[in-house]
Amino acid sequence: MDILKFFTAGSVDDGKSTLIGRLLYDTNSILADQLEALQASNRKNDDGTIDLAILTDGLRAEREQGITIDVAYKYFQTEKRKFIIADTPGHIQYTRNMVTGASTAKLAIILIDARKGVVEQTIRHSYLVSLLGVSELAVCINKMDMVDYSETVFREITQAYEALAAKLNLNKVNFIPVSALKGDNIVHRSDHMPWYDGSSLLYFLENVEVTGHLPSVYARMPVQWVIRPQTEDLHDYRGYAGRILSGTFKKGDAVTVMPSGQQSVIDRIEVFDKEPEQALTGMSVTLHLKDQVDISRGDVLVSSARLTQQTKNIAADLCWMDQKQLDHSLTYLLQHNSKITKCKIADIQYKVDINTMKKEGADTFHLNDIGRVELKTADELAFDWYDENPANGAAILIDSRTNLTVAALMFREAV
Repeated sequence: MDILKFFTAGSVDDGKSTLIGRLLYDTNSILADQLEALQASNRKNDDGTIDLAILTDGLRAEREQGITIDVAYKYFQTEKRKFIIADTPGHIQYTRNMVTGASTAKLAIILIDARKGVVEQTIRHSYLVSLLGVSELAVCINKMDMVDYSETVFREITQAYEALAAKLNLNKVNFIPVSALKGDNIVHRSDHMPWYDGSSLLYFLENVEVTGHLPSVYARMPVQWVIRPQTEDLHDYRGYAGRILSGTFKKGDAVTVMPSGQQSVIDRIEVFDKEPEQALTGMSVTLHLKDQVDISRGDVLVSSARLTQQTKNIAADLCWMDQKQLDHSLTYLLQHNSKITKCKIADIQYKVDINTMKKEGADTFHLNDIGRVELKTADELAFDWYDENPANGAAILIDSRTNLTVAALMFREAV
């Protein structure tokens, strides 16, 4: 059974938390103690029914204000598939949290309030979906019960969003009219919208095909730890531990250490007390090489069939996440997997005006600004372009004074 990780996005009060609560409630994915707490809660909807958003709003401030602030992760499964849901905030000041939740997802659900249509946050989140390369997108037009389940309203919003999707090159867009509050088209098809001939949201999630693992030529493993016990029993033991980012490593494969370029062959693979013939994406393993080569934490073991990029000068898309603006005079820390190096912002190519999608010149970045910058790093990085291999094409910027993450990066081209 495969696992689908998806996230929800949309403007404030579009019903993201309620939709996830409805998915969990109607698929009987709520534990008994959660159900008791839900029924005992004094937070009710206007019609007296239980407010299902409580299932994801875990912070006290979220419950008090009725908004999502942090990313909430929920898990459930059906007979066909397992799911990991990231419920991300809708408020503009928490866009950075949305980027965090979306960064590893394969599918996005964008909610639109049927009464309001496409708004600024819809555009912002859709742009980020495009920027992050999320392969599948479902647009749920919510609160259809508040517009008398009008087909006209649904069609108008669909047309408006299709125009936006064309600008952003979002090709795989599926539109579903729903009411998270009433349960229409969430788990079961609704009788209130006979004009809609598509599937329910759950059916779509169970059956949508998402892009699979990258081929073995994109095998990448950043070294997190060099294991060298130097005991009597393990005198000659030398292993390189890490998590497989992408692709597949097999015993006997030719590998190259990046960025040094040293080459060797995989002698054996260790996973706990077993020695499998291959290691797949997502597995934490220890690789042993036939040759004694100089490898340190931060180096990347890659398939010799396709080497990574290697440079100190990179153009990257940037999402600024800090209350303080970008400071050109500051030397930031760039963390790419297990590699940390000093970094300067050499230039700002442009900043994107979310409302118009136009690229504008800029001197700095403020909270939630999005654009493209040119980076100069102290050490060479071993990476792939984000479009080719997102797992090895992203990084974060860290303020060296506060140790706070200030930006998310997606590598796009050499400069």
